[in-house]
This record gives sequence, C-alpha cells and structure tokens, in this order.
Amino acid sequence: MTQINVRVDGVTYTDDVEPRTLLVHYLREQLGKVGTVIGCDTSNCGACTVHLDGAAVKSCTVLAVQADGGEVTTIEGLAPNGGLHPVQKAFHEMHGLQCGYCTPGMIMASVDLLKENPDPSDTEVREGIEGNLCRCTGYQNIVRAVQQAAGEMRGAGSVSPAEVDTAAAPHVVGQA
Repeated sequence: MTQINVRVDGVTYTDDVEPRTLLVHYLREQLGKVGTVIGCDTSNCGACTVHLDGAAVKSCTVLAVQADGGEVTTIEGLAPNGGLHPVQKAFHEMHGLQCGYCTPGMIMASVDLLKENPDPSDTEVREGIEGNLCRCTGYQNIVRAVQQAAGEMRGAGSVSPAEVDTAAAPHVVGQA
C-alpha cells in the first residue's frame, strides 16, 4: 500500500491505495465520486474525464499515486454550493445529452476547452471534445451547448440555436 494525499473537489484526503489503483477506481470506490463514469477502461471513450491540477485527464489512464499532492475536480465538484456550472446548465438547456452516460466526461472536457478557448468555432468545439465519445447523439446539440456556455461565460448571454452553425456536416467525434 502507498499513502497519498490528494485534494478532491475542495476536500483533502489521505488514503492508502494499491500502487496499481487507477484514479477512476479511487474516486468511485474510495471517495464515492460516482459521477466519474467508467466507460471503457481503455481511454477511448472519455467518460471518466476529470481535471487534475487544472487539466482534463482520462482518469482511467492515471494511477491514483500519480495524483498524490495534486488537485482533482470531478463533475460533482465542478459547481460548488449545489448550483450548476454554465456548461452543465447549457447541456441541459440545449439538450446536449441523451442517455447521459458520456455527459460527465463531455462536460469536463468542454470546461477544459473553454478555459483555453473562450470563443470556439463549431470546428474548434468538435476538435476540443474529440477524445470523448457519445454513442447517442450526432454532436450538434453538444456543440450548441458548449457554444451557449461559452457565450454565458464571456458574459454575452445565451446563444440561440439559430446562431450556431447548423449547416456544418455531421462529424463523429473520435473517428477519423
């Protein structure tokens, strides 16, 4: 066993973990952060995306011991005090989800994208979330949700669906 100290969603934890424990399993099984979803265990789907020290990572590819001394934000900690983060709100308002399985990872990847690019184009949104797969949607509403959240976060208010480029050809994110 190896002892780690990690701050998750604003709370510091000191725990013993097996050195081979994946961060996703530590978050779910030891801390109860079940919003971080296990999708594929192969890093292909992105459902397990969290922020580690401010950067989006697929938590199925990170060992818990690698997070020692770090700060992790999960979907549960994205918006403190029970509110919704603008990206969460936009996903709801713009119907950016269907079954919801990919949604936590998609939202975490989108927040990371908007931190780097606060005004992404349709293509930039698609490229920014390309490591996260959704098997239910055609991604149009996800793109709309990210762009609406971008507008809100910039203080520009809501972006109507008509303002989003709906003429772009469908693009399946994560496939060549």
